[in-house]
Amino acid sequence: MNAARLPVQRPADARLLVVDEDGGLVHAQRAFFIDFLAPGDLLVANDAATLPASLAGIHVTSGAPIEVRLAARRSLDAHDVRHFDAVVFGAGDWRTRTEDRPLPPALAPGDRLQLGPLSAWIEELLGHPRLVSLRFGDAPDAVWAGLAAHGKPIQYAHLADRLRLWDVWTPIAGAPAAFEPPSAGFAIDWSALRRLRERGIGFATLTHAAGISSTGDPALDRRLPLDEPYRIPAATAQAIRRTRARGGRVVAVGTTVVRALEHAAARHGSVPAGEGLATQRLGPATPLRIVDAVLSGTHEPGTSHHELLRAFIDDATLAHVDAALEQGGYRTHEFGDSVLVARSAAARAMRGDGRAADWVRAAQQRLMSA
Repeated sequence: MNAARLPVQRPADARLLVVDEDGGLVHAQRAFFIDFLAPGDLLVANDAATLPASLAGIHVTSGAPIEVRLAARRSLDAHDVRHFDAVVFGAGDWRTRTEDRPLPPALAPGDRLQLGPLSAWIEELLGHPRLVSLRFGDAPDAVWAGLAAHGKPIQYAHLADRLRLWDVWTPIAGAPAAFEPPSAGFAIDWSALRRLRERGIGFATLTHAAGISSTGDPALDRRLPLDEPYRIPAATAQAIRRTRARGGRVVAVGTTVVRALEHAAARHGSVPAGEGLATQRLGPATPLRIVDAVLSGTHEPGTSHHELLRAFIDDATLAHVDAALEQGGYRTHEFGDSVLVARSAAARAMRGDGRAADWVRAAQQRLMSA
C-alpha cells in the first residue's frame, strides 16, 4: 500500500473496501460509506480533538536537543495535565523516518527537560530508553498555554509538509484529548450527519485519548497501544442499549471506539456511562460484545490497529483483505483510504443476527441505481 502524503481529510478520490460478514469484498468510494449502513444502525465516533503533542526542547543535564512526544495520560480530567507518559527522541524532527531517529541522551529520574516555555521532570523510566513518565512543573493553565504556544502535531516522514493543528482535528472534534488524530473520523462531515438522520441511522460520540501509532522501535511498538482513558456519555450508552434491543448494528468509527466500548463491556457486561482506562490489546482471542462493524483506516500488518481487525474476521479473510488493498493501490496512514469491516458470520451468529451481507447487497443495488 502507498502512504498518503497530503493532509487532506476527505479527498474526492478516497476509497473504501467493504468486508461483509461472509468475507465478501466490495470496492466503493468512501463518500458512500453510509450506503453500507442500514436503518436502525448506530454509528459511534470519537470526538477527541488532537493535542499539539510534539515538543522540541533540551535535555538540560546534557544540553542535547530532544523531541518529546506525549503519548498517554491516566484520565481525561482537564486539570490533570501535569503527568504524561512520553516517547523521547534525540536530535532531529519528523522529516527523518521514525525508525531512523536516534535515541535520546541517557535519561534518568530527576532529569529536567526544557520544552519551549515548559519545564518538565522525568519521574520514571518505563522499561525502554525512549519511554518515560514525566511531570510538568507548571500549573494546569500554564501547561495548556505552553502546549498551544509551543507544541506541534505529531507527524511522520511519509507526509510531504508540516501538519497544522486544524489538519488533525476531525469535524466533530471537542475536548483536546488525543495524541494523534482519531483519523477514521475524517470520513465524517456535516453532510454525512444529515444523511445519517435522513436514513434513520443513529449517531453518537464518545471521547477516547487516541495514542501514538509508532515509536520507531519494534520492541516498544509491541507495547502499543498504551493505556488510554475514555469517557462514554449517558446518551451514547442509552443509544447503544436501544440499538441492540432493536437488533441494529453498532458500527464503530475507528479502532479507538472499538477499544473503549469493548473495554467498558468487558468490565460491566454492558456499556455504562462514565469514564474508564482501556488497558487491553484487541486481537483474535477478543470476544466482541458490542461492536458489530468498524470503519477504519487501512493499516499495515504488524500494527496494533491491524491486529484489532483479527477480532472481527479470521486470518484467511484478513489476508484476502490485505491483498486486495495492496493490489488496488489503497493509501495507508491517517489521510489514506478506509475499510468497513463487519464481524464474521460465526461471530454474529452468537447474537442471532446475520443480516450484514444482505445490507451490503442492498447498498450495491442502491449505488448501481443512483
